[in-house]
Amino acid sequence: MKKYFIIIASLLVLASCKKENEVEEKVAEIPVGKVKIERFDKQFYEAGPDGLAAVKAQYPYFFPAGNDDAVWLNKMKDPLLQELHGEVEKTFPNTTTLEQDLHSLFQHTKFYFKGFREPKVVTLISEMDYNNRIIFTDSLLLISLDLYLGKDHRYYADFPKYQSQLFEQSQIMPDVVSAFSMGKIAPPTDKTLLSQMIYYGKELYLKDLLIPEVSDENKIGYTKEQMEWAQANESEIWRYFVDRKLLYDTDLKLPGRFISPAPFSKFYLELDNESPGRIGQWIGWQIVRSYAENNKDVPLQQILAMDAKTIFDNSKYKPKK
Repeated sequence: MKKYFIIIASLLVLASCKKENEVEEKVAEIPVGKVKIERFDKQFYEAGPDGLAAVKAQYPYFFPAGNDDAVWLNKMKDPLLQELHGEVEKTFPNTTTLEQDLHSLFQHTKFYFKGFREPKVVTLISEMDYNNRIIFTDSLLLISLDLYLGKDHRYYADFPKYQSQLFEQSQIMPDVVSAFSMGKIAPPTDKTLLSQMIYYGKELYLKDLLIPEVSDENKIGYTKEQMEWAQANESEIWRYFVDRKLLYDTDLKLPGRFISPAPFSKFYLELDNESPGRIGQWIGWQIVRSYAENNKDVPLQQILAMDAKTIFDNSKYKPKK
C-alpha cells in the first residue's frame, strides 16, 4: 500500500513539473524588447557642473521645481556621496545580469497580466532611503543601487541585522515584484491576523509566478537557516495560531508580532530568538500556495482579489510535519 502511494505521489509531481515547463515555454515566446537600464546615478555624479543642465533635461522628475542649481552642484561635489557613488560602481560595474533578470520578469508579467507594458528602468543613489529601495509605476521603475551593496558593507553598520540582510543583489528582483504588487492585490477587508497573513501570502505567491528561478529564501528575504527553521517548525507554528485562536483575532499587537519586519517573531516562548521575523507572512504564503494548487481553474487576478477567509476555507491547507 505504501509503495502504491509513493507511485501516485511521484506521478503527481511529474504532472506538476510538466505543466510548469509548458508555462515556461509559453513565457519564453512572449516578445519583450531589449531591457536597457539607464544609470542616472552614474550620469549625475560624473557629469560635473557643465553637465548638470543635460542631466536635468534627461531626468526632470529627479529635479523638483524650487531648488536652485547650487543644491545639485553641492550634491555632486559632496565627498561622502562621491564615495558612495564609487562603492556603487565597484558593486555594479555593469548591469548586464540585472537587465537579463528584468527581461525574464517582464516576460512573466506579460504572461500573467495582459496589457502590461515594460517600464523605463533607471538606477539611482537614494542616500540610504530604506523605505524607497524600489519604486514601480506604470511607466517607470527606479532602483536604488546604494541599498544592494551586500549585507556586510560598512555603510550598513547602523542598520539592524534583519534589515541589512536584505541589502544583497539577490534581493533586487524580489523587491521589484513587491513594488509591482502594490495596487495589484486587494487590501485586507478586516483587521484579523489571517487577513494580514493572506495579503502577504499573495505577494509571495506572485513572486512564485513572476520570478520562479529565485529561491524561496530570497523571495521572502530569509537566510537559509531562517527558511529551514520555518519549514521545520511549520506544524508547531500553525498549532500555536490555532490553539490560541489568533487567526480571527484583531489584536493590534499581532501584526507587530508576526507580520511586520522584525529580528524575530514573538510567540512569547523560549524559541523566539531562533525564529525569523514575519513568520505570519510565511504561513500565509503556504496557505495561498495550497489554495492555488487545489483550485487550478481560478485565475491569478481572482486570487489576488479574493478575501482571506474564502482562500483559507478552500485552501485545504495542512502544514507539513
